[in-house]
Amino acid sequence: MTRSYLPHTDGDRRAMLAAIGVGSTQELFADVPADMRLNRPLALPAALAEPELARHLQALAARNASLAEYACFLGAGAYDHYVPSVVDHVIARSEFYTAYTQYQPEISQGYLQALWEYQSMICAITGMEVANASLYDGGTALAEAAMMACTATGRREVVVARTVHPHFRTILGTYAVDRAIAVKEAPYADGATAAADLGSLVGPATAAVIIQTPNFFGCLEDVAAAAELAHAAGALLIAVADPVSLGVLEAPGALGADVVVGEGQPLGLAVSYGGPYLGFFATTEKLMRRMPGRIVGQTTDFEGTRGFVLTIQAREQHIRREKATSNICSNEALCSLAAAVYMTAVGRAGFREVAELCLKKAHYAYGELTKRAGCRPVFGAPFFKEFAVRCAKPVAAINAAFYKEKIIGGLDLGTYYPELAGCMLVCVTEKRTAAEIDRLVRIVEAVS
Repeated sequence: MTRSYLPHTDGDRRAMLAAIGVGSTQELFADVPADMRLNRPLALPAALAEPELARHLQALAARNASLAEYACFLGAGAYDHYVPSVVDHVIARSEFYTAYTQYQPEISQGYLQALWEYQSMICAITGMEVANASLYDGGTALAEAAMMACTATGRREVVVARTVHPHFRTILGTYAVDRAIAVKEAPYADGATAAADLGSLVGPATAAVIIQTPNFFGCLEDVAAAAELAHAAGALLIAVADPVSLGVLEAPGALGADVVVGEGQPLGLAVSYGGPYLGFFATTEKLMRRMPGRIVGQTTDFEGTRGFVLTIQAREQHIRREKATSNICSNEALCSLAAAVYMTAVGRAGFREVAELCLKKAHYAYGELTKRAGCRPVFGAPFFKEFAVRCAKPVAAINAAFYKEKIIGGLDLGTYYPELAGCMLVCVTEKRTAAEIDRLVRIVEAVS
């Protein structure tokens, strides 16, 4: 069938088919069983004129719920933080958003410098010595960190806290299966990892202990204690961190973490349909050459002028496959650039202020919900911007009531933790106003 938007003529098609020795396009699909083929046109509506099509698509788009209209109290890994307008202005420049990996430094100095500054700021907030130029997302960064720990220690076992994001643990399990690495999960008590249980799982075969702070429940973990426990067994400590929390919390590197990873979405990336997001990865100088991905390094040219290059690229496309540290063959450079612009725009004081606002507003919401709305506390551990409450009514019913009032409610924790059915994970960022929080509380009161 001829389509007006395809450039090939019937003559072009005949010539191409003749060149490959087939008589028709259908012969290309001969290996597909006849009963698996559609053998009829797709059931699509009749074609529309362009103005009619535009109106139809606008009507469909209007059915979407936008965070410009809805107050969002849903977190669990993707957070509705304010993105300064300068972020989009910078990353929309053609020299940035059309660029791929910066293999030719002589024409990529601007991008390389921006990524070098991104790495430097990630090191500053995590308390680590080196950071790479990003990975796909937080879950990938965690799995890659675990694989690196196994390579560095020569061991084949990792212990991960059950309070680590469920999606991250799933990705870790996928990586571990193919590499014959055993994964043990440490239980939690009162919202945080139980130290005694963690200790009982760590032994001579352990390559890494993995904790998340704030964890999936929003609670803070004892990084220093976990680091001491891991190091006593000759293992590494991998800490998963919310970067915004590091505006008020001590850097994991200062508490003994050997690797700090996490999801960089809160740093200037909007909540979207699953990404693209950004995995940050920082570690010690000792482990630098085992780190996946690549590093942007600062150097000087033959005239002594400062310049930037990609360096320490121990990937399978650069060295022998069996010697490669990772098969990660791309990164999230544009997202890294957005994070660098965000951190530069808010500055040190602004970064801390964002974290403080999250902390204070989350505690205000927690207090109001547990005092006035009939919600009961679930955990007693300290929390940052997310917290769990047990609701008097099903979470789905409460969220349905929220949605009618243009509020996106919290996560039903029973989805991932059956023992927490009926509990809602609520997130409060700096964007939420006192009026929005009070409206949330009133709706819960009314439903309950």
